[in-house]
Amino acid sequence: MEKYSLEFSVGVFVLIGMACLGYLTVKLGKMELFRSEGYTVSARFASVAGLKTGAGVEIAGVQVGKVTGITLDKDYSARVSMQIGEGVALSDDSIASVKTSGLIGDKYISISLGGSDEYLTNGGEIVETQSAVDLEALISKYVFGGVQ
Repeated sequence: MEKYSLEFSVGVFVLIGMACLGYLTVKLGKMELFRSEGYTVSARFASVAGLKTGAGVEIAGVQVGKVTGITLDKDYSARVSMQIGEGVALSDDSIASVKTSGLIGDKYISISLGGSDEYLTNGGEIVETQSAVDLEALISKYVFGGVQ
């Protein structure tokens, strides 16, 4: 009888360990098992160098969403799809910018809210955008005498 009780305890311990491992895999991998609430908006940029799917979307330094996709548009501009959290209303004249956290940090989207009374809905597009600053291009211009 003791042998079965010990085996049962070990089995329960192993199952709990596997459940914890699965939970950590999902959380650390930034995967979602269930679709989060909110709505999707998109924006077109001339360049999104360094921006990756899963990057944050921030307003005033507070994360309000994430980048869900980056595709090349017909006119060879980058179309970025963003999932914005429920309860965050973006006016239709908001400005989306690609920013860098720190000097060589990760890229993210920063949204500056506009003053319009009209708001973006699911599938809406942010028209005003600012592309990422390419530090390598600026440094090469300086080094090779392209800066006046």
